[in-house]
Amino acid sequence: MSDETRDDRQLLAAAVHDWAAAIVSNDPARIADFMADEWVIVSESGISAREQFLSLVESGELTHSSFQLAGEPRIGLYGDSAVVTVRITNTAHYKGERFDADEWTTDVFVRRDDRWRCVLSHITPAART
Repeated sequence: MSDETRDDRQLLAAAVHDWAAAIVSNDPARIADFMADEWVIVSESGISAREQFLSLVESGELTHSSFQLAGEPRIGLYGDSAVVTVRITNTAHYKGERFDADEWTTDVFVRRDDRWRCVLSHITPAART
């Protein structure tokens, strides 16, 4: 593994941990710092755009009190793109209702201006074992 690849893996792993902390901060600007302008999230509800997600956080309709990585992220590097998969447990509140989730997340990152930004997040519920 080249030094550049090792550095990119470390940067991406740190970004995933820092993004989790940003989610729990419920600070839309801090969360947005990890997202490309074209970021979308895909879930069982469909596709939601960056601004839609961030406006829910800004309004307080969506908050997170917990967002934990359940293991180390699996990182695949493909030039200036990367795919990061990790299991996440989280507690969210949406419009006053509490949701506890155990999910697999896959994030697609691109490197722009020497910085990794997420362009797509996909979440799927983890199987109960």
